[in-house]
Amino acid sequence: MPARPPAPTEGPPISAPFSQLELSFDREPEAELPARLRRLGLSNGTPVTLTRNRTVLVSWDARGGLRLHAGYAWAPDEVLEAIVRFISRKVPRRERLAARRRFLGFPVDRHVPSRRSRRERPPPPEHAPIVERLTRLHEILNQRHFDGSLASVPIRVSERMESRLGDFAAGDDRRSLGIGISLRHLNRDGWPAVTETLLHEMIHQWQCETGREVDHGAAFRHKARELGITARARAPR
Repeated sequence: MPARPPAPTEGPPISAPFSQLELSFDREPEAELPARLRRLGLSNGTPVTLTRNRTVLVSWDARGGLRLHAGYAWAPDEVLEAIVRFISRKVPRRERLAARRRFLGFPVDRHVPSRRSRRERPPPPEHAPIVERLTRLHEILNQRHFDGSLASVPIRVSERMESRLGDFAAGDDRRSLGIGISLRHLNRDGWPAVTETLLHEMIHQWQCETGREVDHGAAFRHKARELGITARARAPR
C-alpha cells in the first residue's frame, strides 16, 4: 500500500490575511475616485475633495474645484457621470436637473457614514414668541397658498441679517432645512412686511420640494406674481 500523505499541520487561521486585505481595499475606491471622474469627463487639473457632509453632497466652484461626499467612491459610473454633467455649465437645465436627481438617489451613507453637524446654539428666550408666531403664520400661508403641501420647517430669527430680509436653507436631498427671518427687518418694517418675506421664502421651499431650481428665475417670479408679492430678496437702500 502506498504511504499515506502526512497529516496537515495546524497554521494560523486563514481569515487573518483576508481581514488585512479588506482594510487596505477599503481605501482604494476613494483613492481612485478622481481618476474615474476624469475618465468620465471631468476636466484634468480640477481639484477633487472628498467630504462627509450630508447636507451638501456635491458642490463646485472655480477656485475650490469639485467637492463631493466620499460615499460616491462606491457609486457606479452612471452616477459619477451624472455628477460630471451636473457641474457642467454647457448642459441644458433640464438635463442638469435629471443628473441631480440621479446622483442624489445614490445612498452615500451606506458606504461612508456622514459626520453629524455641530448643534446650533439654542435661540435666546426672547425670540420664542416671535418664532411661535412665525411658525403659526407659516401654517396659515401654507394652507392658503400651497394647499398645505409644504413641510413644516424650523423657523429662526436672525440678529445678523442686515441687507437680507430672510433666507431659506435646503439639503441636496430635496429636504427643506429651515427658514430664517431678519430681526432687524421685523423691528424696522413690522409684521405685514415680514409676512411677505416669509411667503417669499416659502416660494423657495415650494421650488425645493417640487424639484425645481431654487432661484429667483422665471418660475419664482411667476409664482410671486400669482401670490401678489414682489420678487425682491434684499432690503431697499
